[in-house]
Amino acid sequence: MSDRVEAIVNPELLRWARESLGLDIEAAAKKVNVKPAQLQSWERDEKRPTIKQLRKLANVYKRPLAVFYLPAPPRTFDALRDFRRLPGEVAGKESPGLRLQVRRAQNRRQLALDLYELLEGTPPNFEVSATISSNPERLGNQIRSLLGISYPEQTSWQYDYEAFNRWRSALEEKGVLVFQLTDVAVGEIRGFSISEIPLPVIAVNIKDSPRSRIFTMAHELAHIILRQGGLCDLEEEQSRLPDEQRIEIFCNHVAGAALVPQETLLSEDIVQPRREPTSWLDDEIETLARKYRASRETVLRRLLILGRTTEEFYRRKREEYRQEYESLAAQETEGFVPPYRMAISSAGRMFARLVLEGYNRERITASDLSDYLNIRLKHLPRIQRELLGAGGAVRG
Repeated sequence: MSDRVEAIVNPELLRWARESLGLDIEAAAKKVNVKPAQLQSWERDEKRPTIKQLRKLANVYKRPLAVFYLPAPPRTFDALRDFRRLPGEVAGKESPGLRLQVRRAQNRRQLALDLYELLEGTPPNFEVSATISSNPERLGNQIRSLLGISYPEQTSWQYDYEAFNRWRSALEEKGVLVFQLTDVAVGEIRGFSISEIPLPVIAVNIKDSPRSRIFTMAHELAHIILRQGGLCDLEEEQSRLPDEQRIEIFCNHVAGAALVPQETLLSEDIVQPRREPTSWLDDEIETLARKYRASRETVLRRLLILGRTTEEFYRRKREEYRQEYESLAAQETEGFVPPYRMAISSAGRMFARLVLEGYNRERITASDLSDYLNIRLKHLPRIQRELLGAGGAVRG
């Protein structure tokens, strides 16, 4: 019956749903498997899609079917500030995948706030703030103190994923939602942040290495502390507006200071004797990077800032690392991750536990839980066991 029955929908909603995902007519028509002229005729109210075709549109645009029957487009979230590059390069050209991830993060934050209210609880209030004129070294130490991560603990971690999960859980304990982006290239985005309080959001790219994701979390935390959230690629040498360039450099400095503190780095056995700017052996850099579970570039940047290497050496090694990373990324293939673990890894334990509590206390339905965690209901028992501690640690 739905093959023939027309859907009496608002054509303005059809256009809004397509444009909000960043799809042009041709790309959307291809996904829906209709001709561009046919899709245009629906948006112009010249013809109407069938109910079956509307369901296909809803699936492609990642919108509930009911939204197309609203009298007008719903209020959308404000666009995030783009710190990546000046317009004409990348900024303002988010892929449909990135737009969907930003929308999901914004929706999940609002859902978390709603769930706290339903469960009669109060979300933790992240009160730390600073300005661009704050001392980045001091702010980095303040972050470590806030998150409760000491040098002995940091240097005891055996694996990169152990380090990533510890930094992530420490952030969530302080009321920061930490999500992971899926289906978005690292070349487009390393991470983004939503700095609204309470429940600010940090999102990192799951395709990045664990050490790089740790740095991105610290960088985005600095954005939140400044109350200057946005989309980031973490590059300092891109062409940006001057005030945005200052913010990115500041956030990188704070992140490095938080992950590799000045006092401990300068006290390391292989660093302490080196009082002047100098070059470093690859093994020395890797030893320090492994000890702090930080990237080699982060360690090198810290050595540069602290006057223990030269600008020329830093730039040369940085370019080597970039080429090496791009080469490995081109060869790497993603392994299979069980759906229940991917759901938790993407949403974060803080959000997933909140959703599960809402379900267990009958404040939300099973269908709601499935939508909020983007998971089929058959995986619910595994998610419950994982979050209650019976399962193994979530990797990444």
